[in-house]
Amino acid sequence: MKITIIGASGHGRVVADVAHKVGYDEIEFLDDNAKTKFCGAWPVVGKSELAANVRNDLFIAIGNSKIRKLLMERFAEKNFPVLIHPAAIVAEDVEIGAGSIVMAGAVINPGAKIGRGCIVSINASIDHDCKLGDYVHAAVGSSVGGGVEIGDNVSIGTGAVIDHNLKICADCVISAGAVVLEDNRK
Repeated sequence: MKITIIGASGHGRVVADVAHKVGYDEIEFLDDNAKTKFCGAWPVVGKSELAANVRNDLFIAIGNSKIRKLLMERFAEKNFPVLIHPAAIVAEDVEIGAGSIVMAGAVINPGAKIGRGCIVSINASIDHDCKLGDYVHAAVGSSVGGGVEIGDNVSIGTGAVIDHNLKICADCVISAGAVVLEDNRK
């Protein structure tokens, strides 16, 4: 199986590692920095505009949610797989949107719904019945309590904790180490 990844960065290397572990044996990158020739062991074969010609799976490995969304919309007709690291724990009934990644050590409990283009990073936990909008990033070690609803384009910082049954508005940033104890609405 072949996958093309847009974004030859540290996040891109992690995406490629997960892709390799789940069975992709041919991995290539696209990146708009012409000086970048490799991302880890994998070649950078051109700029992101070449994604229009890609016939295999495509994955956007860009940390910025607005750019990730823009590229997923630009190449909407492409197949964006869901990548789940073998060392992640994901309940059987969890729904995960196209172009999302679940990294090593992450836990997603029953009833959770994860939107398109999301990043559930290393050792992040998403408890039961949570709803994460599109392009949410739950950073390393973050913890989302049961029944939480999170809007689109939210960044949950490293080690942040969101208490149970809260609503988090779209387009906000929860700082690293923050503890959220009440709803956040605009």
